[in-house]
Amino acid sequence: MASLQLSSHFLGTNTQKHNSMSISRTYFPTPFTRSFPRKKFMSCSMSMNGCESDFNTPLGTVVTRTMETVLSPTAATERLISAVSELKSQPPPFSSGVVRIQVPINQQVGAIDWLQAQNETHPRCFFSRRSDVGRPDLLLDLANDNINERGSSDRDLVSVAGIGSAVFFRDLDPFSHDDWRSIRRFLSSNSPLIRAYGGMRFDPNGKISVEWEPFGAFYFTVPQVEFNEFGGSSMLAATLAWDDELCWTLEDAIEALEETMLQVSSVVVRLRRETLGVSVLSKNHVPSKGAYYPAVEKALEIIKQKSSSLSKVVLARNSRIITDTDIDPIAWLAQLQSEGHDAYQFCLQPPGAPAFIGNTPERLFQRNQLGVCSEALAATRPRSASTARDMEIERDLLTSPKDDLEFSIVRENIREKLNSICDKVVVKPQKTVRKLARVQHLYSQLAGKLRREDDEFEILAALHPTPAVCGLPAEEARLLIKEIESFDRGMYAGPIGFFGGKESEFAVGIRSALVEKGLGALIYAGTGIVAGSNPTSEWNELDLKISQFTKSIEYEATTKTTLQTIN
Repeated sequence: MASLQLSSHFLGTNTQKHNSMSISRTYFPTPFTRSFPRKKFMSCSMSMNGCESDFNTPLGTVVTRTMETVLSPTAATERLISAVSELKSQPPPFSSGVVRIQVPINQQVGAIDWLQAQNETHPRCFFSRRSDVGRPDLLLDLANDNINERGSSDRDLVSVAGIGSAVFFRDLDPFSHDDWRSIRRFLSSNSPLIRAYGGMRFDPNGKISVEWEPFGAFYFTVPQVEFNEFGGSSMLAATLAWDDELCWTLEDAIEALEETMLQVSSVVVRLRRETLGVSVLSKNHVPSKGAYYPAVEKALEIIKQKSSSLSKVVLARNSRIITDTDIDPIAWLAQLQSEGHDAYQFCLQPPGAPAFIGNTPERLFQRNQLGVCSEALAATRPRSASTARDMEIERDLLTSPKDDLEFSIVRENIREKLNSICDKVVVKPQKTVRKLARVQHLYSQLAGKLRREDDEFEILAALHPTPAVCGLPAEEARLLIKEIESFDRGMYAGPIGFFGGKESEFAVGIRSALVEKGLGALIYAGTGIVAGSNPTSEWNELDLKISQFTKSIEYEATTKTTLQTIN
């Protein structure tokens, strides 16, 4: 697979890794041939590490059981507890499998509100799709030749929150094709809402700093208890996963799930805050302004050299803020969500780890069966409250030679990468302006038709890292980043999203922060350096990009709350 070789610095290529109800099932044969993969992260006591499994051996069953619709989260919680108990008396006759039990709720409840109500000692995850209203659906355009090619998509699914891990996937070595196969083993197109949520490091071969150690080189989880928010309705679900060959039996999975279910809060409170009620005691940038300017000048010198193939490099900064009290990462994310309808929101928090949260506008890719789409997003300008001034800024962005160069590098690189794995690639529009709440960018969508659905791993290998977060050529940019940057990016600028049986979707983990108890937060941002870049302008762009995080904690705040209990 040529694209894997080209991207081997970012994704591994090691081949040694790896009661009325309606029911949808996938049954598989159950022979077991035990393999002995190299050492992984040890499984935590409340779950199993799916990377330790033999990905060549199919699971015995993957099943989704849908219960009758109820009126509230309280009723859904009670019904789930009962259904899990009933599973003891009628266990599936398989030595491995995944069972998802879901209870529809006849009202729309915010998934982030549900998550904020839960015990923070559990591993947590959150993923909210952005709104694509007003943008063409290129996957639909690709399917026009064969209307049956486009599978049904849960487009009404607004956001997902999860606690606990039915099964997780984590390792210190780079994410490999075998790891992808290990995750796919627990998924099925017949159970499309069984998904593995998580992310990967920007540079998995780099040294992992202390704050990022719990995430490994990659971390994915199928939540034990999950809350799905749809347009107009909701759903509470519980998932069990077991594999006798990993010494994690169905009985173990049921016992662990019951323990988690007993701690689930069914009293969901809508909590809206104007601020987080915390104050910044100190703020420290790495690199400092004095170190950043020479770094930009050094990059520009290399770009100008005739002997250098480097045309762009993205230099990042982390900003450590220390606050008077701990920041609630879920409340912070909810605040970001209030102005981020045109962005993805995410939270990943492995057991005992900081919370990695983000409000990213950039899609890495979305796959629906054979259709795959991506996008180019580059060059930045601020928004203006004045409509006339905002249009002036837009025109300046569209006509700037420097910004056109930066954007064209990104778009053409993604087009080239999609051409390597797709039979047909569409670019639409060639260039336009995408306006967000605080900034506006040059933007284009790209879509293609995969040659095989199993090429999903190749999408990641081909597209990550994009020139928008690394540079071009990628390897030269990565080496310069490693030389210049003195901090670990971790999952900042890495792929963040989910794998599913029918559909997968990943955002780029920019506009993000790592929230640590007792240590405040690390806020990350980066800017693209190309010929014509100016250090002062780039530094100001970094401040602009982190402003969505800092706006609520730059001053002594008084929190105003509105509470509404959802029965």
